[in-house]
Amino acid sequence: MKKERTKYVCQSCGYTSPKWMGKCSECGAWNAFIEEKIQPVSRQRAGTSQVVPKSVLLDEIQDPKFARIKTGTEEFDRVLGGGIVVGSVILVGGAPGIGKSTLLLQVCSLIASQGKNVLYISGEESLQQIKIRSDRLSIHSDRLRLLAETDLESIASVFRQEKPDFCVVDSIQTVYASQMESLPGNVSQVRICGYTLSVVAKEEQIPVFLVGHVTKEGSIAGPRVLEHLVDGLLILEGDEQHAYRLLRAVKNRFGSTNEVGLFEMTDKGIIEVTQPSEYLLSQRHGEASGTVVTVSLEGTRPLLVEVQALVSPTSYGMPQRTSTGIEHRRLALLLAVLEKRVGLKFGTQDVFINAAGGLRLTEPAVDLAVTVAVASSLKDRPIDPQTAMVGEVGLSGEVRGVSQIERRIAEVERLGFNRLVLPDIGLKALRNKTRLELVGVHTVREAVQKLI
Repeated sequence: MKKERTKYVCQSCGYTSPKWMGKCSECGAWNAFIEEKIQPVSRQRAGTSQVVPKSVLLDEIQDPKFARIKTGTEEFDRVLGGGIVVGSVILVGGAPGIGKSTLLLQVCSLIASQGKNVLYISGEESLQQIKIRSDRLSIHSDRLRLLAETDLESIASVFRQEKPDFCVVDSIQTVYASQMESLPGNVSQVRICGYTLSVVAKEEQIPVFLVGHVTKEGSIAGPRVLEHLVDGLLILEGDEQHAYRLLRAVKNRFGSTNEVGLFEMTDKGIIEVTQPSEYLLSQRHGEASGTVVTVSLEGTRPLLVEVQALVSPTSYGMPQRTSTGIEHRRLALLLAVLEKRVGLKFGTQDVFINAAGGLRLTEPAVDLAVTVAVASSLKDRPIDPQTAMVGEVGLSGEVRGVSQIERRIAEVERLGFNRLVLPDIGLKALRNKTRLELVGVHTVREAVQKLI
């Protein structure tokens, strides 16, 4: 009797090994390998197919015109590039309880209100649980159908039979293929289920949204091949301490990955925030030291965010460096620049940095605001609340230019600020007039001297 061949697959990254390993050599995960049987494959030689494909000249291909479905939510459509493309497969990820199911159920309701047939497939919740949520969200529709199913073959059959105009599968980790012996959520199951649903969606021209679980590190659980199969990957970000939710496009084959949408979680569901800068500055207290407003670009959208700093004498032998919304290593770099180039000392000071509203500011253009906020808190001298600033800080203490400066200036002017501190080089590139007082700075030392 021929012995069955087996392999071991890492559930974290999909790495395959001929033997069991305690620690994955690719992603470093411990005890993540599971045993799977190797399926026999055809030994047909490459290039022996009777049907030979024919290549096409690039200039002969007609310009594609994708049919899109407008959801009625401006923020959601913005992230997708103008709406949901018919036949596309979008993966939506986010932390547990962040609001993925709530957001997609609301999107289903909006699309159903346009007279389109919508199918919501749940593998985690019962129909009664979804009904309770829909009553809380005041969702009532005769075009929205629900299905509690996890079998892949049954879901594919429903796709082909009912042919809905829009479909949500919540979640892909709960769907399983009966021909696979592994449990739902394993690498092989997620791979085959994601591939099969993508193929059916393309064949039937059904836009499908797949909900995906995330790991502790914030990445989509399961093999990375799932992210390559889909047309788009949307991540819903936020935390329990803040009501806002940020929808970010990590991958989008039908639009830009530079767009973000801002939402607010309420007891009536998730509502879009059409004026995010005003929302983020609504609770600002500008008379305290250590608070500075900066302009961060999230995609093509400028957002005004308040950067808060608190510097106080340490009570421990080792001073603390704590940052929320600002990358910790970036903070350490900026503190080193302040000590070396400006002469400020933080060896006996605790430094705390916070981006108000819970946003994660990854753009280097917020460096100047962080350094000035830290210096303001150290000296206990407030910054003019009608002043905003933007600029990247280099290791030699210079303030470097930033992209799309005119768009940032327009947003600062729209919200009623009087002055904007920016790099000297940014002044030379301006083409439009503004009522703002523009203050150009060349170094961090110069900015600190002018403002504090």
